[in-house]
Amino acid sequence: MKNQRWLLVFLFALSIQVAHSQKYKDARLSVHERTNDLLGRMTLEEKIGQMLCPLGWEMYQKKGADVSHSPKFERFVQERHIGMLWATYRADPWTKKTIETGLNPALAAKAGNALQRYIMENTRLGIPIFLAEEAPHGHMAIGTTVFPSGIGMAATWSAPTIEATGQIISKEIRLQGGHIGYGPVLDLTRDPRWSRVEETFGEDPVLSATLGAAMVRGTGKGDLTQPYSVISTLKHFLAYGIPEGGHNGNTTIIGPRDLHENFLPPFEAAIKAGALSVMTSYNSIDGVPCTANGYLLNDVLRNHWAFRGYVVSDLGSIEGLKGSHYVAETMEDAAIMATKAGVDSDLGGEAYRNLVSAVKNGRIAESLIDTAVARLLRLKFEMGLFENPYVDPEKARGNTRTSNHIAHARKVAQQSVVLLKNNNLLPLNKDVKKVAVIGPNADNRYNMLGDYTAPQEPGNIKTVLHGVRSKLKGATVEYVKGCAIRDTLNTDIDKAVAAARRADVAIVVVGGSSARDFKTQYIETGAAVASSESISDMESGEGFDRATLGLLGKQMSLLQAIKATGIPMVVIYIQGRPLNMNWAAENADALLTAWYPGQEGGNAIADVLFGDYNPAGRLPISVPRHVGQIPVYYNKKNPKGHDYVELPAAPLYSFGYGMSYSQFDYSNLLVSKKDRFTFEVSFLIKNTGAFDGDEVVQLYMRDEYASTVQPIKQLKHFNRLFLKKGEARTIKFTITEHDLSIINADMERVVEPGSFSVMIGASSDDIRLDTKISVQ
Repeated sequence: MKNQRWLLVFLFALSIQVAHSQKYKDARLSVHERTNDLLGRMTLEEKIGQMLCPLGWEMYQKKGADVSHSPKFERFVQERHIGMLWATYRADPWTKKTIETGLNPALAAKAGNALQRYIMENTRLGIPIFLAEEAPHGHMAIGTTVFPSGIGMAATWSAPTIEATGQIISKEIRLQGGHIGYGPVLDLTRDPRWSRVEETFGEDPVLSATLGAAMVRGTGKGDLTQPYSVISTLKHFLAYGIPEGGHNGNTTIIGPRDLHENFLPPFEAAIKAGALSVMTSYNSIDGVPCTANGYLLNDVLRNHWAFRGYVVSDLGSIEGLKGSHYVAETMEDAAIMATKAGVDSDLGGEAYRNLVSAVKNGRIAESLIDTAVARLLRLKFEMGLFENPYVDPEKARGNTRTSNHIAHARKVAQQSVVLLKNNNLLPLNKDVKKVAVIGPNADNRYNMLGDYTAPQEPGNIKTVLHGVRSKLKGATVEYVKGCAIRDTLNTDIDKAVAAARRADVAIVVVGGSSARDFKTQYIETGAAVASSESISDMESGEGFDRATLGLLGKQMSLLQAIKATGIPMVVIYIQGRPLNMNWAAENADALLTAWYPGQEGGNAIADVLFGDYNPAGRLPISVPRHVGQIPVYYNKKNPKGHDYVELPAAPLYSFGYGMSYSQFDYSNLLVSKKDRFTFEVSFLIKNTGAFDGDEVVQLYMRDEYASTVQPIKQLKHFNRLFLKKGEARTIKFTITEHDLSIINADMERVVEPGSFSVMIGASSDDIRLDTKISVQ
């Protein structure tokens, strides 16, 4: 016993001595001290290894209930000294990881532990590895909660809802051993032909900024000392969502003022909320690829905004400087360009290996490498990974996709449903005897989910058919698919018509799909390839850009055939982009869009259809009448466009639009000036309808005369609030100096004296109250 005590004392003293000699291992020291100490001990190769982020799903091997690191991981650690992995837990057709071959939450935690254990115990310095995971609308891993895609979350117009969503996503990532979540996607999009509209928060900078900041607050506000805080990676920097021709990754035609007025503010708001990572985009702006744009990454991001996190390339975008943009002659040139521009981490993990020779040949200073590596190491120290690199698999097993998480997914889906038309058909009576549920998206699990989604157990996803049947236990609910999204050969429209004729009401679910399958071909970045050889439902999602916006396949024929029966018809669009709705707007008895509503989408849609939830979703992006109108976003700059020969200039449905089962009255607009640049706007809103429900009140402004051309109107504030029938409430907004400011001809943000219109309404084209304020 005495010898054992002596041994313990000796080991304790030895540990103190080691910690003292290796300051970076001493948790009592500051992050700054520990980072500098560790950086000073690293070889050039070890430093550059920290900047590499290879693909992660090949780095583990699974045998039953056991998971260990793979030989490839061992080789990458020893030869490349890697400091980060991407998408270790990802499962989808591209990675060829299925429910059988991939990782459930407990196994994912074991895999993360195995990777950390090997790197901590078998490397010279024992630097823990970062695991970065895709998380745009839930952690893209088996067994996690799937929320509506970004455009659906934006349709909630609810910052509290999105913040709560972020809390769940970050918790599920951290429980499994992940540290970095790729998302939110803050690209403003003005072109629905673009394949990734579904990932965004829409067309408006204020809505995107508000919801993006809310998501980041939910993921931990950048306080990495919290147990479930993740490093949020904002995507994609910058102006990626308006590519020329709608082609994903194509060049962007945009001026510097538009960048600063619209495209930068959402990123700035999210960074102020605590985001600690930014991903570059594939496009170029005015001839400069965004992965080599030092003005954006150094001048704006770091010098102007004081961003203290790290910048990561999009997958293969450094290689793209040579192979796509042709601005670098060699891969070493590309690596040097990206490093000098401020890119700290190479997603893909190949291009930056050339930095070793670049430094040794004097082509780039090692101090630039030190700066980049220090940014990464600081975050590892802040997160406490050196002291606590492992997680508990049992906690991962029991605390992902819980009943509370599923309930919240249903709530988000409910709030995201946008009612576009209702000829008093909705809500449906639950006493209805016969219902026909028809259409390619009526009972297709994966078409509910959107891109960046892992394989799902069959019972986890609730389709519209499931939701309707859950509401009507005693009724006859007949389902016929009718047709597919894209396939024009295999149809059963006649059967759908027969089912409709037997029903009291037909619910027809059409739209699009981002559901990947094992027949679809993929390029190295994971983007899908549209080809005649891989016909599936997929017509949206990364790589699936559209030239038109009409319903594909035989969907229009299906709608027209059901309409011809004379049976009351509800049309539901499940979609990743605003598709053409002209026919449905004119012919359906009720029309709504649920975007990609996630795993609880079917239940949420049924809640709306049968009046258990009063819809209040609002469009975060305008719905065009025709592809020839594009772009047709609401906050275009003066002058206002005139009508075309063939059709109006206005969209079919405008930004901010959405109906309710109730009605809301706006009155008593008052404005009081608090100081030179601050005004309080108040008004009364009353639920005058027969249903309790939410209303989304929106405040728009217009600078009447300014030194640079301004938008016709611009959203400044909004609020989603619940009112019982008959209830009235006074709403207040505060107009600030920032709301009044413009970017003048000298690219300075200033407030100019003059008159401003203040407009309160239920959408951008439904203004109920208006007044003017004057700034002296």
